[in-house]
Amino acid sequence: MRQFAVIGLGRFGSSVAKTLGEKGQQVLAVDIDEELVQDMAEIVTHAVCVDATDEKALKAIGIKDVNVAIVAIGANIEASILVTLILKEAGIPEIVAKAVSKEQGKVLKRVGATRVVFPERDMGARLANSLISSKVIEHIELSSEYSIAEVLPTRKFIDKTLRDIDLRAQYGVTVIAVKRKIQAVAKNGESQEEEKITVSPQADYQIRNGDIMVVLGSNENIEKIKAKH
Repeated sequence: MRQFAVIGLGRFGSSVAKTLGEKGQQVLAVDIDEELVQDMAEIVTHAVCVDATDEKALKAIGIKDVNVAIVAIGANIEASILVTLILKEAGIPEIVAKAVSKEQGKVLKRVGATRVVFPERDMGARLANSLISSKVIEHIELSSEYSIAEVLPTRKFIDKTLRDIDLRAQYGVTVIAVKRKIQAVAKNGESQEEEKITVSPQADYQIRNGDIMVVLGSNENIEKIKAKH
């Protein structure tokens, strides 16, 4: 299980931290606002009130032990850049940074962010779900019980048909589409890679390495697929 740090517990950050915590992940939540930290204390593994721009303070709370850090202080551009730089220097392998503009996003990438997001109000939960499993690319909640998720196939799915895989029988989910990268010819005659989407693929559709399966099902059953990755 990967360990997460969420730095900045505003609307976006708290949504990410809450979703990760409710999914049983190890979460270190950090904010300079003591009230926000207290609100998250019973939801996450550890909630700490500290100034994240203080490198020594971050190291003291064990920031080096996390696998993924989410920098959710996008409104304070200077702070988000500084924290991202500190995390990069600390050797955090995956740094997801919130940005409020394309310019800020470019700078965050340059100083060490491996992924930059431009979140809307409700995007925090979607990001958290995508981070839990490296094989789950996107997770869209349709209701409190059902979701659509984009999932990379496991090795045992490669070169097998949907009939052979039979996800409905195994996991109780339905494959509603498959995304596949294909080579196409551009207008200038050069070869380029394009994404082809097959909606409602037939049972004899063969899954290839690199495909993305779009599945529909209950949150409980989608969690079972995540567990297999």
